[in-house]
Amino acid sequence: MERYICENVFVPLRSGPTHRSEMLSQILFGEKYRILDQVEYWLKIETEFDSFSGWIDKNHIQHSLVKNEASGYVLNRSLLCFKSDNTRMILEAGCEIYNPDPERSCFTAGENLYTTAKDFSSKHYTATETVADTAMRFINSPYIWGGRIPSGIDCSGLTQLVFKIHGKRLPRNSWQQAEAGEDIAFISEAETGDLVFFGNEYGKISHVGIIISKGLVIHASGRVRIDQIDHQGIYKQETGGYSHHLRAVRRIVL
Repeated sequence: MERYICENVFVPLRSGPTHRSEMLSQILFGEKYRILDQVEYWLKIETEFDSFSGWIDKNHIQHSLVKNEASGYVLNRSLLCFKSDNTRMILEAGCEIYNPDPERSCFTAGENLYTTAKDFSSKHYTATETVADTAMRFINSPYIWGGRIPSGIDCSGLTQLVFKIHGKRLPRNSWQQAEAGEDIAFISEAETGDLVFFGNEYGKISHVGIIISKGLVIHASGRVRIDQIDHQGIYKQETGGYSHHLRAVRRIVL
């Protein structure tokens, strides 16, 4: 089955072959996928990164066959670049790039060459910071259900994207991510970069965040924000109560 590269900044991945269908996720620039089915101008695809399937509008997708593998990820919240036909694009953090050439300030995707609008170096596509520092790049990004980019992201999209930049694959949804990594028994044993999961009294996971320091968690709820956390869950000072109840702590080894 042929593999394709997305060359849009992002494309909504929907639950059904209609624009009225729920946006479940997004496929980002440079990410690879396979086509499973087609209904009129809608394609059912499966992403290679997280094996997530959904429907995309064929008329909204620019794609190329995969020629080689990605060499890095956009780290900045935005990266202005120009396609070989001079089309202006603003890529966002987590987009994948191929064959980066800092000397020429360019990279490729599929069969196209992209030139950046300013100095381009490995610091733009190679993560050397901590997971917590990467997560902080997304602070105040608005919450959008199904989003995976700084201009709109959900809770599991945030955690997935942060760990993607650090070379680790996490599943798309929070309940799936809660099965990844090593279980940490108590929040008092949590370290910076650990994942924390929240849910109802029956243990169903519905939310996830990242520990950025002792007693603080970054998560997407309304926007990407920092709140206090303890053994009960996330405490929001502005409301004077707990908004999410802690259910699990997991450690992803980098």
